Amino acid sequence: MRKSYRIKKETEFQDVFDHGKSVANRNFVIYRLPRDQKHFRVGISVGKKVGHTAVLRNQIKRYIRQSLLELKPNIDPQMDFLVIARKPAASLTMAETKQNLVHALTMAEVLKSDVDYI
Repeated sequence: MRKSYRIKKETEFQDVFDHGKSVANRNFVIYRLPRDQKHFRVGISVGKKVGHTAVLRNQIKRYIRQSLLELKPNIDPQMDFLVIARKPAASLTMAETKQNLVHALTMAEVLKSDVDYI
């Protein structure tokens, strides 16, 4: 994903945390904050409690990024959102990650709910 689609700064992360709404399923927590912008921006967080090695944490982030890339046309462009992985996300395959992410993003009303994603 291009840099313009990412939330990297601590202040931007904190803004979404403080003023956004959250939704969660077993594997992911989604914080969302509506904005007036051309395209969505996403921040991804995978803590050390999720995966003890950097290799595992980076793999989870790659799975999330790839899933978002595939879902890109169906994501609300007026949205900043954060994807935070929970412990069970470490054992998911790519397909399971996408399926769980679709579920969480649909609940958070970031994705259009009338489209079949799998």
